[in-house]
Amino acid sequence: MTTELRRLRNYIAGEFRDAADGRTTEVINPVTGEAYATAPLSGQEDVDAAMAAAAEAFPAWRDLTPSDRQKALLKIADAFEERAEELIAAESENCGKPLGLTRTEEIPPMVDQIRFFAGAARLLEGRSAGEYMEGLTSIVRREPVGVCAQVAPWNYPMMMAVWKFAPALAAGNTVVLKPSDTTPASTVLMAEIIGGIVPKGVFNVVCGDRDTGRTMVEHKTPAMASITGSVRAGMQVAESAAKDLKRVHLELGGKAPVVVFEDTDIAKAVEDISVAGFFNAGQDCTAATRVLVQESIHDEFVTALAKAAADTKTGLPDDEDVLYGPLNNANQLKQVTGFIDRLPAHAKVESGGHRVGDKGYFYAPTVVSGLKQDDEIIQNEVFGPVITVQSFTDEAQALEWANGVEYALASSVWTKDHGRAMRMSKNLDFGCVWINTHIPLVAEMPHGGFKQSGYGKDLSAYGFEDYTRIKHVMTSLDG
Repeated sequence: MTTELRRLRNYIAGEFRDAADGRTTEVINPVTGEAYATAPLSGQEDVDAAMAAAAEAFPAWRDLTPSDRQKALLKIADAFEERAEELIAAESENCGKPLGLTRTEEIPPMVDQIRFFAGAARLLEGRSAGEYMEGLTSIVRREPVGVCAQVAPWNYPMMMAVWKFAPALAAGNTVVLKPSDTTPASTVLMAEIIGGIVPKGVFNVVCGDRDTGRTMVEHKTPAMASITGSVRAGMQVAESAAKDLKRVHLELGGKAPVVVFEDTDIAKAVEDISVAGFFNAGQDCTAATRVLVQESIHDEFVTALAKAAADTKTGLPDDEDVLYGPLNNANQLKQVTGFIDRLPAHAKVESGGHRVGDKGYFYAPTVVSGLKQDDEIIQNEVFGPVITVQSFTDEAQALEWANGVEYALASSVWTKDHGRAMRMSKNLDFGCVWINTHIPLVAEMPHGGFKQSGYGKDLSAYGFEDYTRIKHVMTSLDG
């Protein structure tokens, strides 16, 4: 018996549409490894239509009062709360995420972030007017940039979509958003919800693959391209956008160092770090995946962390005891497996290191010790439920190794010594430094990295300002 697949569609100019040429791609449930839906494989004609719709809608949306844009975003937040169970179900089918954790750890912050940017919409102002030349008054205007081409990733499809569209719409821009080809379901549902609140063309969703994203970024209409994804994808976006000098916002990979000093409460640190490393199957660019432990407590810490990994459970979305579900797709399972298969002889797998079951893309919580700074698994992003451990001698070596990667998104320091914590936070070359915690995010604070982790900020007033431009207006006082 063949099960009919659900048909997902693009959302353009206020209506759902198939791809113009009828092409589709299958969407796989990572819990089963089987297709559950089809989605459009959009091409140039689809992108043209979405960009035209966004461009047509832009002037009226831009010219709304900030309070009217705020009202729209608040309605979106309320609607997300009211339809939370539908969003949770779609996201779980997208990603295999535990239903309970999606309900408690994703819906509330998403709603809060939309409401934050709803408030920010009313702070869209320039500096006060003044006379800097005799007889002339200068005014600074802060304006939306225009149409924004946005590409969201597959690890947090719903939340990353919020991080994209909420500040853009609040600032008065219009949006063409592409979800990952492996996780379009929740974004299409979001389009249905948002489309019932904002004018047609303000928010558009185009499904597709890398070529679709490239077509969006290279399109002449958008004034800005924003992507959350891999370093390789970010470099391609930056190169494409350079051809017509589009603004670019890049939130890329991470390899967060977690520096644990000998005065740390080991039990608490292990508990918090294991959750921060394994949550969402480690598919988080800020995940606590690269632990550096002072040598005097190294063995005790590794033993405790390996036990915490063994006690951590992965499994089906409706199992309330699981911390995480499967990896997102077959390629990601292959990537994680490859890192473990290629471990050098001096490395030791303390826990896990294998696939779980033969159905879907589940991988065991894994701890690897005995690693050196130049090992592949230290230098490159695994993006899976794998925590590595290195042993350091002193603060200087910890800092050198922590900074000794190409990524620079997030980091954490674990110590009771206030001075040491302040020194490390000053010298760690990462966009975020947590002290005695790892991974909490709030809407009011910026999220974004340096080096190959990209540039631009999500969340906060800084993220809001990224979606604006500055204009100087000078007027004569004589007439």
